[in-house]
Amino acid sequence: MSNISLTRYLVEQQRTHGHIPGQLRLLIEVVARACKRISHAVNKGALGDVLGSAGTGNVQGEVQKKLDIIANEVLIEANEWGGHLAGMASEEMEGIYVVPNRFPKGEYLLLFDPLDGSSNIDVNVSIGTIFSVLKMPEDDRGVDEADFLQCGHHQVAAGYCVYGPQTTLVLTVGDGVAMFTLDREQGSFFLTQEDLRIPEDTKEFAINMSNMRHWDAPVKRYIDECLAGKEGPRGKDFNMRWVASMVADVHRILTRGGIFMYPWDKREPEKPGKLRLMYEANPMGWLVEQAGGAATNGRQRILDIQPKKLHERVSVILGSKNEVERVTKYHAEASK
Repeated sequence: MSNISLTRYLVEQQRTHGHIPGQLRLLIEVVARACKRISHAVNKGALGDVLGSAGTGNVQGEVQKKLDIIANEVLIEANEWGGHLAGMASEEMEGIYVVPNRFPKGEYLLLFDPLDGSSNIDVNVSIGTIFSVLKMPEDDRGVDEADFLQCGHHQVAAGYCVYGPQTTLVLTVGDGVAMFTLDREQGSFFLTQEDLRIPEDTKEFAINMSNMRHWDAPVKRYIDECLAGKEGPRGKDFNMRWVASMVADVHRILTRGGIFMYPWDKREPEKPGKLRLMYEANPMGWLVEQAGGAATNGRQRILDIQPKKLHERVSVILGSKNEVERVTKYHAEASK
């Protein structure tokens, strides 16, 4: 096992490589500690009375699970935030949360999906926490929603923690992607893989096939070609994978390649997509790009989309570069 802890890795990033300031390092360490607490709650399962519905809904009108609320509270109430964090925004909350007692002035904003894939909680399938860190705009005297509405390419850190057979933290600070595994006996994350790279080509795709009848033509074209196998225009067989938990699907892609698609469809044509730009698409898109992959909404790079509201939705196509570019090209051809 590696003897490089998350803390040591971050200190080296700060001192040796100069990639992250000290306050950002401390912020990431607090997020990691919060993820350990969430992991513990997830692992307790029914023994901790954390399964099932909470009987409430979030800002998107989705039914909340008990663990959704627990995970959100763990991140909000982390007691070491201190002066380096100015405010937070969560997929589970309608508005922003301004961190009290900001002295000295907080430099960073934290956005998160506290528990992605919560439909899988009760059936013991991998779920996770996704987070994104932005810099507070300079010369800003207060914290408001507009401060959070930054393009994804302004992120200074992003990652996720997947709670599965192992608890794994995946992180980027803009210098590649590193993976850490939680050693439960020691209670610390240790580096288990560095400089993750996504193969440019793949034979795996992840999409919810039950929505096929609602897809737009470019998506149908791409999947039809995959399903045609060796006899089709792609000349190779594809496998389909779909966990219905974005962290699990993206984790597989970062580990061995593939393409993940949650496209716009005709069920709710007024909505540009299902996934949230700020809490899911931006952090995952940056991780994938940092590992040599690509992420688009079918027409433009995810990280270049200017958000107009906190809970904006977006179509997501990410993973192996050549496959993402193919789907994006099909959308461009359909628009002519």
